[in-house]
Amino acid sequence: MGYLFVLMGKSATGKDSLYDLLMKDPEVRLKKIVEYTTRPIRTGEVDGVDYHFATEEMLEAFRAEGKVIECRCYPSAYGPWYYFNVDDGQFDFSAGDYIVISTLEAYEHFVAYFGNERVKPLYVEISDRERLHRAVAREDAEEHPKYDELCRRFLADSADYAEENLLRAGITPDQRFYNGDLQICAESIKRAVNNYQINL
Repeated sequence: MGYLFVLMGKSATGKDSLYDLLMKDPEVRLKKIVEYTTRPIRTGEVDGVDYHFATEEMLEAFRAEGKVIECRCYPSAYGPWYYFNVDDGQFDFSAGDYIVISTLEAYEHFVAYFGNERVKPLYVEISDRERLHRAVAREDAEEHPKYDELCRRFLADSADYAEENLLRAGITPDQRFYNGDLQICAESIKRAVNNYQINL
């Protein structure tokens, strides 16, 4: 039985950096799942690598075909942005284990779709102070910074990842990883993933 590992956490907790380290580690043996989004592409992102950058018309076409596994809509300062996952052939559990960067809400939909025996959470966290510092630094690097959207997302994440929501989703202490140091956090996640793979 293959697993789907859902790497999640509030914005600016270092999920992308951790994901990159895990994908480069040959001992982890995870295949990537690329989410879809209708938000604008950011500086340095690559279509089909970071996300599949889609239109709302494409989303509706997937819906009509019954292929949307889960979909989230965020009322950004620049209009609604959709993030979604599609049963488009990427999920082949007979071929191995997968990892996707997503949200708590998406994790719950994955569990509903594939079952909690197959879907495993990897929740990343840091202090709000450090998270805000990282978020501002990341936005400073953009050609057209969107600080208003940064603030909206920061506050929204605090609500979305409230402790009661984590408990409702069944996120246990051993599925939470503090990213005070990138390498140490990546090693902790690697050990957790390997433990699941060993106990197949």
